[in-house]
Amino acid sequence: MVEPRPARRGRRRDRRVYLGSHPVLFALLAATRHAPVRRIGRIVLVHDAAPFADALRRVPLDRSAERTTAGTARRATGGDGFLFDQDGAGHRQTRRGAASVFGADGVARLRPVWLEVLRRRLAPLGDGAEVDVVDLVAELSGASTAAMLDVSVPAHALTAAARSAAALAARGHLPGLRWPGRARRDRAATASAATELTRLLGGPADEAARAGMLAVASINTTVAAIPRAVAWCADDRLWPAADRADSRTVLVAELLRVTAPSPVLPRVVAGAAELAGTGLRAGDRLLLVARHAARAGAPHPDPDAPVPAAVGHLVFGTGPHHCPGARLAHAQLDDVLAELAPYRPVVTGARVDRRSALPGWARLTVRATR
Repeated sequence: MVEPRPARRGRRRDRRVYLGSHPVLFALLAATRHAPVRRIGRIVLVHDAAPFADALRRVPLDRSAERTTAGTARRATGGDGFLFDQDGAGHRQTRRGAASVFGADGVARLRPVWLEVLRRRLAPLGDGAEVDVVDLVAELSGASTAAMLDVSVPAHALTAAARSAAALAARGHLPGLRWPGRARRDRAATASAATELTRLLGGPADEAARAGMLAVASINTTVAAIPRAVAWCADDRLWPAADRADSRTVLVAELLRVTAPSPVLPRVVAGAAELAGTGLRAGDRLLLVARHAARAGAPHPDPDAPVPAAVGHLVFGTGPHHCPGARLAHAQLDDVLAELAPYRPVVTGARVDRRSALPGWARLTVRATR
């Protein structure tokens, strides 16, 4: 028997994440999205796929500037931007090292870690109990990251430290009013969070800072993306597709496209360039809107009619600075959906996280219908 598909409710619920967590930023993005590239003073917003990819592949970028991804990484960990702010031979060497962590062998090594968490935490669904997917994913990502870094740290403690450091570091980059003294207090709180994260990881300061960067990047995107994808899957009754390995692979890519875990990539221009007819000069701030470039706003996720892979995969960037963790993200979400699908869960409660660095849920409870 083919299960009926309801009216599309996933997008309506997911929109609450943006409106509740970063309303000013996403109002700005919505107001400017109809132009492929839009300049507002020294800020240049890039919405369409072609100029988005062109900016990452061709425009000279200052990868160590403040108020960029690298700047946030430094503020969150107290170290350098590592994967984010290198160029040339140094960057290629670093990425070759990252391949051993995020490549097929690295993912295969970590998979038993997150599967153990998944199966243990989802077992109560079979007894009719509710499960908080956010808390589950917090443990899953913390345990996987600790194993990836080869450190003995409690999963929830590592996740909490990485999320706190990222949230405080990102706060100063968001548009909005600033109360007197807020910037100074934010800097002090960010430094304290970075110290706590590196202390938790242990080891020499520079190694702890680099490990902290990986923890911040891996944990925050995972905790943001997976619960949102689960909610969308439940609301649009996509579980039949999640039950089959072939369609699940396509569904995972579609859900990562529409959730766009890192919806905006902030960059700073390093030298004169041109982008879709708009002149750029050194010091201009680029807001590369991955959410719009990957067409997260439309269409709905559909494993039978996905958007072209080259477009959907832009949520992970492109070119030499494509996110090395894309394979890990796909594998983890694939396993989460595979373990959940037999229960055909529905969402029983959801609360937006108004403090996180990335749009996400603070709580998302589900219960089984089978």
